[in-house]
Amino acid sequence: MVKNIVFDLGNVLLDFNPIRYLKTLISDKIKVQEVYEDIFTSKEWIMLDRGIITEEEAVNEICNRSLENSELIKLIMHNWYELLTPIEDTVEILKELKHNGYRLYFLSNFHLLAYEDVTKRYEFFKDFDGGIVSYKEKLIKPDGEIYNKLINKYKIKAEESIFIDDTIENIEGARDLKFEVILFKNSKDLRKELIEYSVL
Repeated sequence: MVKNIVFDLGNVLLDFNPIRYLKTLISDKIKVQEVYEDIFTSKEWIMLDRGIITEEEAVNEICNRSLENSELIKLIMHNWYELLTPIEDTVEILKELKHNGYRLYFLSNFHLLAYEDVTKRYEFFKDFDGGIVSYKEKLIKPDGEIYNKLINKYKIKAEESIFIDDTIENIEGARDLKFEVILFKNSKDLRKELIEYSVL
């Protein structure tokens, strides 16, 4: 019997579309792609998720590696959290699950400053019973240890839990530990799948 629903954050509850955001600040399409690769595909981005580097250190490293784009990189990184906006239809599903009495958790790869920003800005975080975020644990999905942190901290059973994520590797990591899993594609499909589990 399902008792717990575990949500990823990025592109499940929070829209995360860096290219679209970059286009609002940079008119040159080539520069948009360059800066996207400089920042969002960098090793420092993963290190921020792991909580082993500060954002200031990350910016300095990325700028030193891409001097010609350094001013744009600083501009983007100054307030990049603005691109994280609620996916309202998923937030509505979260609230319905809360109303239906399920225990709600999040398990997400996330940076410290971005996490502090979104948890202050968005009320839906109050609906969670708890959560695990990568930077605090120095672990990232799909490492099995981060799923076990959630299980052990909140004394839940994986087989009584549905894990929702937009990344197949993270889904497989949860499935390996006996979670029920849903690969998030959009809110409409998520609703259908949760209805099939009889939790909505």
